Amino acid sequence: MTTALGVDIGGTGIKAAIVDIDTGELVSERVKLATPPGGEPDDIVATVVKLIEQLGGLDDDVPVGVCFPAIVKNGRTMSAANVSHSWIGLEAEALFEKAIGRDIHFVNDADAAGFAEVRYGAAKGVPGLVLLTTLGTGIGSALIYNGVLIPNSELGHLMIGGRDAEKRASNAARERGRLSWKSWAKRLQRYYSHLERLFSPDLFVVGGGVSKSYQEFLPLLKLSTPIVPAVQRNNAGILGAAALAVRPPENLAESSQSR
Repeated sequence: MTTALGVDIGGTGIKAAIVDIDTGELVSERVKLATPPGGEPDDIVATVVKLIEQLGGLDDDVPVGVCFPAIVKNGRTMSAANVSHSWIGLEAEALFEKAIGRDIHFVNDADAAGFAEVRYGAAKGVPGLVLLTTLGTGIGSALIYNGVLIPNSELGHLMIGGRDAEKRASNAARERGRLSWKSWAKRLQRYYSHLERLFSPDLFVVGGGVSKSYQEFLPLLKLSTPIVPAVQRNNAGILGAAALAVRPPENLAESSQSR
């Protein structure tokens, strides 16, 4: 059994667990602590260290993956969603590595969730281009082509009608506008039709908490591309971060089909 630690950092909570990379099952309890008020770097790093201690520490050979709500480029956080702006431009990967005492794999949270769905979830065994979107406060996105992650897609910020797509099509926009499912689906239709024209994906996967209510809105969408709800939900970030910490097969879609 190959195991890795996955850590999922969010604006309100930080979660961690040890994952069986072969099966995608958690082999420890999932521990969670509140994200420190203000979301400052040193405070979040200290919280991650506490979570590792709650899990009993780590053996020297256990890889570590951490996902974070930001554009991540060469170990730097180039944006900050629901955390302190002190993260912007920070050598965040090195900061975590110093505190934890080992190398880590550091990745955007939506990218980790998308990777988890390809490896263990709704897109397992699907060849070609999988496009995951998370509908929440904004819209996160992940592009995975034949098992290879294309990082930092940020497709919630596509301009549609002169506005960021997430300003009108996120779940937060639905709640702010007190939109019916039907009215919201019209906005989603415009968004996903635009993505379809740009990328011609083989599968859309829809995540975020609202995906639990997928029967209220996904059947209302008329697309050429199949569109399905995510299945990993609360564990997606942990699973994806852990899986990415272990060097994956070059083509996960093919390897998933062969298992």
